[in-house]
Amino acid sequence: MLDKLQALKDRFEEVGQLIILPDSMADMSKYAKLTKEYKDLEKVVQAYDEYLLVLQNIDSSKEILENEKDPDFREMAKMELDELRGRKVTLEEELKQLLIPKDPNDSKDCILEIRGGTGGDEAAIFAGDLFRMYERFCEMQGWKLTVLDLTFGSAGGYKEIIATVSGADVYGMLKYESGVHRVQRVPATESQGRVHTSAASVAVLPEMDEVEVHLDMNDIRKDTYCSSGPGGQSVNTTYSAVRLTHNPTGLVVTCQDEKSQIKNFEKALKVLRSRLYEIELAKHNESVGAQRRSMVGSGDRSDKIRTYNYPQSRVTDHRINKTVYNLPEVMDGHIEEFISALRLAENLEKMQSSGLED
Repeated sequence: MLDKLQALKDRFEEVGQLIILPDSMADMSKYAKLTKEYKDLEKVVQAYDEYLLVLQNIDSSKEILENEKDPDFREMAKMELDELRGRKVTLEEELKQLLIPKDPNDSKDCILEIRGGTGGDEAAIFAGDLFRMYERFCEMQGWKLTVLDLTFGSAGGYKEIIATVSGADVYGMLKYESGVHRVQRVPATESQGRVHTSAASVAVLPEMDEVEVHLDMNDIRKDTYCSSGPGGQSVNTTYSAVRLTHNPTGLVVTCQDEKSQIKNFEKALKVLRSRLYEIELAKHNESVGAQRRSMVGSGDRSDKIRTYNYPQSRVTDHRINKTVYNLPEVMDGHIEEFISALRLAENLEKMQSSGLED
């Protein structure tokens, strides 16, 4: 662990020199990346410096105990040694946490996509329930959620709804929600009172900028049409809604949130970049092999991750075998208990794979 920490300190000092170079300050993108890296490394280096100081003081206290004859000095050294050993253990745990590999996308805003799956009308209704759950969670976190595009279900809810979420560490928290969510309950359309199982898929994508995902505009076909649904006087009167088709992949993105065609175009581009990034990430995950992928944080939208059982008021996350019996609270946006447990499980996986668990 000490070798890793010293390497990070060396990099910290190197970045400190790079930041003040004229070519770095002239390139705002480069300067921003270096500044962020410097701040991230600063936390590790400060803890590492304190850890080295504690080790030095432990050696000094041991030396006093070995050579000092005065009982008062010896007692003071013994008390200090006990405190230093306790601080050493605390710092070692802090440093292990700081050395856990970070997902560089955690601090980004995200695209949230929810689609009704198997179950027909009930699946669309459940997709609506999930959207309201995330809407409440975002409110509690102080995040901004903006709907980009939606398709209503015939009996309520949504066949599909796409939104952006912006705020602090948005992707780092919501990324654990990607996957298939299953509901078990008696649908409103069920006359016999039988419990049905339906599903909806959730995809959480980090919002990527132009530098990170390059788009060749020659590969994109842009279509405009009249927006539908809520939106005021411009609905069905102006061609403000935008549909983008990425010819190489066949991806289609629509946005009709804004009255301005230009704003809808910019938002649709963000979604398209995020989806292209997801495709490239999936290819990378496949290439590194299943044994190196995290079961907690893989974000595979095909994985069944959670079941919401209404008759038993039970919610179960299948990735960590965690079950709670407060379904109404969960559906009201209180999902932080699951997110915290999933984050802890992922960190433990990363510590083990990095050899930091000892």
